[in-house]
Order: sequence, then C-alpha cells, then structure tokens
Amino acid sequence: MSARTLPLLFLNLGGEMLYILDQRLRAQSIPGEKARKDEWTDVDRKRVMNDIITTMFNKKFMEELFKPQELYSKKALRTVYDRLAHASIMRLNQASMDKLYDLMTMAFKYQVLLCPRPKDILLVTFNHLDAIKDFVRDSPGILNQVDETFRQLIETYGSLSVGEFQLIRQTLLVFFQDMHIRVSIFLKDKVQNSNGRFVLPISGPVPWGTEVPGLIRMFNRNGDEVKRTEFTSDGNYVAPQREGSFDLYGDRILKLGTNMYSISRPVETHTSGSAKNSASHAKENIVPNPLAKEELNFLARLLGGLEVKNPGGSEAGFRLNLFTTDEEEEHAALTRPEELSYNVINIEATQEPGRRAELSRILGELEVAEPRPASAGKGEDLLALMDEL
Repeated sequence: MSARTLPLLFLNLGGEMLYILDQRLRAQSIPGEKARKDEWTDVDRKRVMNDIITTMFNKKFMEELFKPQELYSKKALRTVYDRLAHASIMRLNQASMDKLYDLMTMAFKYQVLLCPRPKDILLVTFNHLDAIKDFVRDSPGILNQVDETFRQLIETYGSLSVGEFQLIRQTLLVFFQDMHIRVSIFLKDKVQNSNGRFVLPISGPVPWGTEVPGLIRMFNRNGDEVKRTEFTSDGNYVAPQREGSFDLYGDRILKLGTNMYSISRPVETHTSGSAKNSASHAKENIVPNPLAKEELNFLARLLGGLEVKNPGGSEAGFRLNLFTTDEEEEHAALTRPEELSYNVINIEATQEPGRRAELSRILGELEVAEPRPASAGKGEDLLALMDEL
C-alpha cells in the first residue's frame, strides 16, 4: 500500500462531489426575485460552493492530509465527506448523502480504471482542481487556497517514479474493488454492465511514451534488431499527440476528471443492486475494525481545523434533494437495507492539546447515535453527520 494515496483520493472524490452539487443546485435554483424563503437561488448556490471549497482547501486541513499515511476504511472517509457536505447552509438527508457518495466513488473508480498510465492519475486530479478553480474564479482568496494545493501536489508527486505511481494506482483499485454500484449515466453510455462492473475499451490512445500495438521486434544477444513481425490487433489504437501538462496551468490533454455533468443530464443512481453488493456492504459494517481507534484519531486530526456552519437565528438550513422528487428520496430512505446505514458518531475534536487528550481517553467509550428519521419537508431536514465535532 502507498502512503501517498490519501490526498489524491480525497481531492478527486471531493471534485466529483462538487460537480454533482453544482449540477443539482443549478437544477433546483429559482430566480432570486421569485424564490420563497425556503427555495434555492443562484446566490445560495455560489455561497454553498464557496463555503465547501473554502473548507475543503483549508490550509491546516491540507497540511494534515498531505502527511504520509495509510488509507483508512470507507466508513472513516465517508465521515469526512459527510462533514464537508454540511460545511455550509445546505443539508442532505441520509438517502441523498448515500446517493451523493455512491456517485462520487463510482465516477472516480471509472477514471482510475481508464487511466492510460499510473502517472495520469495526477492529470485526473489536476482536471478536478482546474474545474474547482472555475467554480471560485470570482473569489481570489479561495482561488489562492486551491492554487496552494496545486503547488503541494506538484511538489509532492512531481518527482515520484513510475513504480510509485503504480503502487498508488493499485492502492486505489484495492479501495474500490468491492464497489459495484450502478449509475444511470454509465448504464446509458454502455460503459457499465447491469451488475455494476465497468466495460473497459480496447481502442483509443495508447499511453504516452508507448507505441501502437502491431509490431514485434526481435533482437540478438548484442542488442541489434534482427527481425520484425507485424500483426493485426483487435483494437483501433492511436498514438497520443503530446503529453498532458503537469504544470500549474496548461492543457491536460486527458479528459478524465472533467465535469461530466456540465451537459444537462439527470443525476441518477441505482443502488438496489444485487444481493452480492449488499452483502459486501454489510460485511464491511459488521466486521470489527482493529484500526478503529487509529481511524478516529485520524478523523479528529483531519477534522479538527474544519468548521461546520450550523444555521442559527432566523436563517434556516436549505435541503438539497439528489432525487427527482421528494417521494423518490423518501422511498430510497425507507427501502435502503438497514446494514447500509451510517450511524452518527459524536466526537469532540478541537486543536487544543487538552481536548485531544480528552478525545484519546474517551475513544473506547464513544456513544453511537441512532440515525435520525428522514424528513421530506422543505428546509426541515437538518441531518448533519458529526455536526458536533
């Protein structure tokens, strides 16, 4: 396992989360002069995006994230995104948060599978950050935060060897290997089968620095070429015109990691899946995790610098629905298997040394709260996982 995988996993999943939220917020926005108090406007959308991106690229948060460390469990990472998604006035109930996370993970899994070479995972990350910069182009302060993370990525990963990037790619594939959630966009484009597994193409550009298949060269013991044999490949391969840019600004060439929701498409996912898929989720939840204490310490460090903006006073939290209607969201919440639900873990995490010591002392005595019932009322669902951190 690579100790350099976590920043790439977090940033790419975060980029996919922002793509989805932006698309749904735009779809549900009402012109400001016509909107009721409990309806979204474009001003609200920009505020939510700015708040989440500000939190996501917090300097202390990034410093903690970039420290060499092993990946943690899916539940631990999911908790971070629950916290991140509720860093503004937006509120998602459990069914919508489940759907959001499913879309994020399957999109990035597909991108990792399609990367022509392991190092191109960095280009995928740069595509996500390029798009995030576009979201905050009118906010110089936030834009500077994203650029600083760009520089950290270049400094950390720019000098890694091919073997180290291969290890990072293998670590990501191990993380995603049991996740086979069907997503409507992939199903419609016929890049995903009905069992949730992806269909990988056998045509297209070959990795930079390699040749199009079709030629076998034979050499003698002195290294001289003595014979050539041509063969016909099944795929229609082409050589890339040039390598994508790994600089702060430049043409990435690779399109993986760009916003696939920029074209008007419904954001749907089918999570009813097969029994095998449900069983894999259930197994993950019921098997004791020997690293639970370390994971909670990790979350305390990682989230210690983050600040969730809980609506107060007269300002109510706006609920975002990732389903077409409230009825669909309510149905998803009722029909989702109980073993797939994520409980709320209340942790008092702060940067004060005394508080951290207190956290370490009570780790074995944590109380797990039962999931709150989903509500279909406008602006009434204030579900915020770990909102007391």
